[in-house]
Amino acid sequence: MMVEPLISAEADLMRNIADQQPVVLSTRIRLARNLTGHPFPGHADATERRAVLELCERAIGASGYFRKGYCFHLDFLDEENRSLLVERHLISRELAGNKNCAVFITRDQTCSVMVNEEDHLRIQVMRGGYHFGRVWKQALELDSALDGALKIAFNPDLGYLTTCPTNLGTGLRGSAMLHLPGLVLSGQMDKVIKAVSLDGLTVRGWLGEGSEAAGSIFQVSNQHTLGLTETQILNHLEHWLERIIERERDARLRLLESDPVKLHDIVARSVATLRNARLLCSCEAMSALSLARLACDLGMLPAFWRLLIDRLFIENQPAHMRAIAGKKMEGNALDALRATLVREATSTMPPLAFDILD
Repeated sequence: MMVEPLISAEADLMRNIADQQPVVLSTRIRLARNLTGHPFPGHADATERRAVLELCERAIGASGYFRKGYCFHLDFLDEENRSLLVERHLISRELAGNKNCAVFITRDQTCSVMVNEEDHLRIQVMRGGYHFGRVWKQALELDSALDGALKIAFNPDLGYLTTCPTNLGTGLRGSAMLHLPGLVLSGQMDKVIKAVSLDGLTVRGWLGEGSEAAGSIFQVSNQHTLGLTETQILNHLEHWLERIIERERDARLRLLESDPVKLHDIVARSVATLRNARLLCSCEAMSALSLARLACDLGMLPAFWRLLIDRLFIENQPAHMRAIAGKKMEGNALDALRATLVREATSTMPPLAFDILD
C-alpha cells in the first residue's frame, strides 16, 4: 500500500492531547491559487496539466516545507489509497477523482498542497483544536514561499483568479470542524444552519461538500472571498464560531437539566455498543463515538479519552479498516473487524460516572 508510511505515522489531529477540547475538533485554512499563462485545470488537456504539475512540484520541493514529508502522484494510487487520503482530510474528494494531479504532505500531516484539483494549487493547513491565528500564519508563510517561486494569477480589481467565482478575491476558505451533539439531540441544528447561511457561512458534513454530518460533526466555513480582506473573513467566521460554541454548551446544559436520566441512558447505550458490538457499521460507530466523546466533555469519562475517540473517528472509516485488514473487505466482514477493533480500543475505558447528574 503506497500510503502506508503516512497512515502509520502519528498525525497532529490524532496525537496532541493539549489541543483536545469539547467543541472544536480542528481548524483549517485553504487557499486557492492558479498560475498565469496556463489554462485552469478544468479546461486543460493532459499535456497542460502535466506541465503545471512539473512546475508546481519543483516550486514545492524548493520551498523546504515538505523536505521530510510525502508526495503522492494520484495517477499511481488506486481507489483505496485515494480514499485513505480523503478520510484523513488530506485531499478533497474532487482531487481523488482527477488525473495528472498530486498532493504534497508534511511529516506531521498539518500541511498539504493539492495540485490540479479545481485550481492549480490548493494550499491547506489544518491543526487539531481551535487555532486560527496559528493556522493562518503557517498558511501565509507557505503561500508566500510558493508565490515567490511561481507566477500566480492575480488581478488588481478581482484579487486572486480562481476557477469558481465564489473563490475570487482572497481565495481563502477558513473552516472549523465542530462536534455538536447538544444541538443535534435538542433539535436545534437546522436553525443554526439556517442562521449562519443567511450571514455568508456554509455548513457541511464530516468529509466536506456533499457529505453527511456523521457523529454530529459539522464543518463551518466562509462562503464569500471577494471584497473582504483575509482578516475580515476570519474575524467574521470566528464571531459565528463563538456563537455556535456558546449555543452548543447551552444545549448540553439544558439536556442535563431537563432530562438527565434520558441523557444518561443515551450515553450509556452508546458506550455499551462500543464495548460489546459484534457488527458495527461506520455510521453507527460514528454516532456511538460521538456520544462517548460527549461523555468526556460532561465529566462522565476522563477527558483524556477524547484523544482515542478522535483517532477512532478517522480510523473507523472504510478505507482505514481495509488498510488494517490488509485486504479488500465489505459488508459483515468489514463491520465485524470494525467492532473488534473498537472493542479492543475501549476495553480499558472506566465505568461511566453519573454523579454529575445527581
